[in-house]
Amino acid sequence: MRLLDEQGWGDADAHPLPGDASARRYTRLNKGGKTAILMQDPEGDVTLFARLARHLNQIGLSAPQIYAEAPGLLLIEDFGTGLLADLAKDPAQERALYILATEALIALHRHAPPADLPIATPDYLAGAIDLAFLHYTDAPDAIASASQALLPALRAFATPNDVMILRDYHAENALLLPDRQGPARLGLLDFQDALRGHRAYDLASLLQDARRDVSPEVAQACIAHFIQQTQTPEAPFRASLAVLGAQRNLRILGIFARLAKLRGKPGYIDLIPRVWAHLQDNLRHPELAPLRAVLEGALPHPDSTHLNRLKSTCPTP
Repeated sequence: MRLLDEQGWGDADAHPLPGDASARRYTRLNKGGKTAILMQDPEGDVTLFARLARHLNQIGLSAPQIYAEAPGLLLIEDFGTGLLADLAKDPAQERALYILATEALIALHRHAPPADLPIATPDYLAGAIDLAFLHYTDAPDAIASASQALLPALRAFATPNDVMILRDYHAENALLLPDRQGPARLGLLDFQDALRGHRAYDLASLLQDARRDVSPEVAQACIAHFIQQTQTPEAPFRASLAVLGAQRNLRILGIFARLAKLRGKPGYIDLIPRVWAHLQDNLRHPELAPLRAVLEGALPHPDSTHLNRLKSTCPTP
């Protein structure tokens, strides 16, 4: 590969790493005791990733340093193997790790977002739940009523849109960097889909994780820490967490079902019951009563019959 040859990594040992829900592929390169990561993104904008990584580093957070780039390719810093999702399996470490991730958000929110980021307006967020009705279930006629039921809550609790939101902010997209200080101890990996949005969005993403259960005690400690450190009024912020959590989890239901149907990734279907549980927790908030009423008749419970039906849509290898 020309990029690697030019950077002196052409003869490095290459070890493919697990991918994510996107088409991106990652390879760890090892040469002479030094490592780097080759990121291949045939569908995405690697230039945007590089620009946002530089922004995050400039404001004192930790995104991978960009060593070289070419169309669809980035050679970037290797943050190692200290994935929060793995480290947090130890109950003795979970709280400190999640508080660190909360501190990184607080630090991020102290800085203005890049000026040209798209904005997560209430209308944009309401429209983005359509995937649940197109892929998790076949109920396109319910899209309009669900979006209209959610929109007033979004207008009340998903503004202002004044910070950078990373969007996929959870324990499998962050690594512990113990040699660094403060919020920079958290290595950030997935931010190329960033938007300008509400400051509760990424905290909802972190604590309502589709891939692992965050202990209720840790989740409440993080929320309390965020509120205390930012002097945020508690009741409206908790409403924002519920409203944005409901929006996110509805969208994730559709994304996971679509990944099975269009990309042949049935493993995501096994995560749906956890996403559903998060959604039900959110819908208990009084501000979401209108949405809850719509969803009760539109979305099937993820019992084994429905989950197996979703898996049956996977393309045959």
